[in-house]
Amino acid sequence: MSQPDQLPDEQPAIRVVARPSDTNAGGDIFGGWIMSQIDIAGSIAAYREARGRVVTIAVDSMQFHKPVFVGDLVSCYSRIEKVGNTSIRVHVDVYVERDRKGLQTIKVTEANVTYVAIDEKRRPRPVHQD
Repeated sequence: MSQPDQLPDEQPAIRVVARPSDTNAGGDIFGGWIMSQIDIAGSIAAYREARGRVVTIAVDSMQFHKPVFVGDLVSCYSRIEKVGNTSIRVHVDVYVERDRKGLQTIKVTEANVTYVAIDEKRRPRPVHQD
């Protein structure tokens, strides 16, 4: 039997409860909803690193490991993987806390997302401006 997953020690970028309105036709939480949570969590880390506005330019990879169900507490943890001149790659891990006959913690999804820092005219700008 495999070891149960544990939440990372750091604070999540976002935490939200999956709701019935977030389901697909099969009754599980829609993958697109999870993708939007990943993009929000990743953009928070990228915004902080860039000290300003960023836009998503690529989802470099994404793996859905387990389904998410209505009532799951979804936590997205983001960390900076690489900083370029104008771009920032962020890794996001997604966990759920599920109370089905005892609290379970499960890593359900992970992704790498790239953002570009932009200026007030929506043009790429250096991430670290002095």
